[in-house]
Amino acid sequence: MYGSVEGSRQAFHFTIIKKGVSRPSTRRLKMAIVYAAMSADILHHGHIRLLEEAQKYGDVIVGLHTDKVIASCWHIPILSYEERYSIVSSIRGISEVVPQEELDQVPNLKKYKPDFVIHGDNWKNDSEKHLREKVIEVLKEWGGKLIEVKYTEGNGVENMDNALSRLGTTTDFRRGQLRKLLSIKGHVNVMEAHNGLTGLIVEKTKHYNEDGTIDQFDAMWVSSLCDSTSKGKPDIELVDLTSRVNTINEIMEVTTKPIIVDGDTGGKIEHFIYTVRTLERLGVSAIIIEDKVGLKKNSLFGTEAAQTQDSVEHFCKKITSGKNSQITSDFMIIARIESLILKQGMEDALKRAEAYIAAGADGIMIHSIDKTGEEIKHFCRKYNCLENRVPLVVVPTAYNQIYEEELYELGVNVYIYANHLIRAGYKAMSDTASSILDHHRSYECNDKCMSIREIINLIDLP
Repeated sequence: MYGSVEGSRQAFHFTIIKKGVSRPSTRRLKMAIVYAAMSADILHHGHIRLLEEAQKYGDVIVGLHTDKVIASCWHIPILSYEERYSIVSSIRGISEVVPQEELDQVPNLKKYKPDFVIHGDNWKNDSEKHLREKVIEVLKEWGGKLIEVKYTEGNGVENMDNALSRLGTTTDFRRGQLRKLLSIKGHVNVMEAHNGLTGLIVEKTKHYNEDGTIDQFDAMWVSSLCDSTSKGKPDIELVDLTSRVNTINEIMEVTTKPIIVDGDTGGKIEHFIYTVRTLERLGVSAIIIEDKVGLKKNSLFGTEAAQTQDSVEHFCKKITSGKNSQITSDFMIIARIESLILKQGMEDALKRAEAYIAAGADGIMIHSIDKTGEEIKHFCRKYNCLENRVPLVVVPTAYNQIYEEELYELGVNVYIYANHLIRAGYKAMSDTASSILDHHRSYECNDKCMSIREIINLIDLP
């Protein structure tokens, strides 16, 4: 289709073209290839204007971001790749739609060697400027040209972006997002949140990498330890479901990311059924329950505190009862195994994993307080050999020297930072209070405090 283009490319010299500058002749347009990368998760008039501009230069190839690229860099895609492909390929004047499997356009550009690349000029000064520089450099290899059109601004575009953000707060949309993320990315990182403010921190904290990609948290963990601690109460299942639901509602009201709830033991089977229905109705994505009975004691104490593990048969019945009570297939019940904590051995942990999966568990969480991390690594290798494997969850509080990537390579699907915001917040608040008492003024603790402006900017009006 594009074999005749090569001869015309020799005449091109690398330049950056802005809208309004003279273009190649009509005869050359028909032979040229124009490459435009986009997500098209929500199409607006700005995208159409860019594509219309691209068609003036030649045959248009759209590099359509895959679901994984969108989920990793921006948000969970509203439409699947197949749906977006169908929409974009039906637009008049599009010659071909191809997957772009990285935010970086260079791999596709080297593959298709377009004569022109077209992009909005908004990437000059934002987090994608490094991507722009890479495009400019690679186009020099064959004398390609970069066309930059003025980015479309205005209330229409902003309203659509806001609508997309608000969609994440709706119950039905939010509930299924954890499953969707796991199917797209294969693994997710999760940070604890215990109120609306910490929820916003999890929601908005991002790290912009030099290659233009963005690191951010995929989901939120509503921990019973952190929820209890924030209320000044011990972590013994003292805070009841009504209070837990109030915390979840506070977080959900101001955020959009999927939520995993720490369900402790799940309580009595008859009660757990209603807990599942309540959380599912709220839009929570998952609950994790641990296979222990009696008064809860935090697992980080290990065998120092008297703890009793539930029987396999009883805990399986709890899982099955919870699954049978669900209305939708979105909600996940994840079974937490305490065998390694209680020194019951690796084989017991694996036996329970198989039984819990057979009972309907949507995921397995394995807990360990071995600071070397070798126990967890050994379990991962054994677990990966199970015939009916479901997503594996870890909470590396004790072995936090291990990077996410290493555990992902071992088969871990969910990596939870279970209590770090409340621990960090408590330390900062305690140090600040102490400083004020020491100095009889607040000046010395300025560097410990977020500015008022930052607080105001964090808590935006809807």
